[in-house]
Amino acid sequence: MTQTPGENMTAAKMPGHWLLARLGKKVLRPGGLQLTRQLIDALAIGPGDRIVEFAPGLGATAKLALSRQPASYTGVERDEAAAAIVRRHLDGPDQRCVLGHAEDTGLTDGQYDVVYGEAMLSMQTPERKLRILREAYRILKPGGRYGIHELCVVPDDVSGHTREEIEKQMAHAIHHGVQIPTASGWRQLLVSQGFVIREETRAPMHLLEPKRLIADEGLFGALRFGWNLLKDRDARHRVMAMRKVFKNVRSNLAAIMLVAAKTSEVDE
Repeated sequence: MTQTPGENMTAAKMPGHWLLARLGKKVLRPGGLQLTRQLIDALAIGPGDRIVEFAPGLGATAKLALSRQPASYTGVERDEAAAAIVRRHLDGPDQRCVLGHAEDTGLTDGQYDVVYGEAMLSMQTPERKLRILREAYRILKPGGRYGIHELCVVPDDVSGHTREEIEKQMAHAIHHGVQIPTASGWRQLLVSQGFVIREETRAPMHLLEPKRLIADEGLFGALRFGWNLLKDRDARHRVMAMRKVFKNVRSNLAAIMLVAAKTSEVDE
């Protein structure tokens, strides 16, 4: 059996996304499977495209992207257990998942048509966010498409205190630091690195709500997740704590999908 990421950690210490994966949750994106599908649609992946996915996780989005039959697929994943899971979905000579970091992939300049990543930039510092965006820009061809699916704080004029409190509560719940821009903040980051925004869509952040669980995992998958929760008291305590925080901040937290195109000018 393939090891799941973070399997050697206790439920009390494990990062929230890997705990959910251990319990059987396959869709770990803030806007759910629907927003991921909208991302893939907006990226307009086709048979001629060479695509790169940053941090593919359990490979749910890789499967959707590969269904478009791109010319090549490269996943860049820093976790060996996650990379092994993604490789189970790959079956062609031009499909691979390599160990590496999104800010330093080692891939060739200007060779890819599409780059995307989900639920990973929100957990990076501002400096690392910029390094990842620059790496996406570097490896894309001129006119290439870059897509993200992340958390965002709403509304755009939310107070700094509210944003800091949301980040504090989220970090405590998921056991990982978060720094979450507003929608306008995400747009500004992309534009500052030479991208032109082509499409934007938002969705509620209902990751652990029953209706979203069924939509993302299917009825059987949602029931399996619930059964695994019932069997594991420590994991159940963590998941209920995460759900409580998500509900506490839901009026100021959403999921956002942005697709942008590479241009030739970058602000210094």
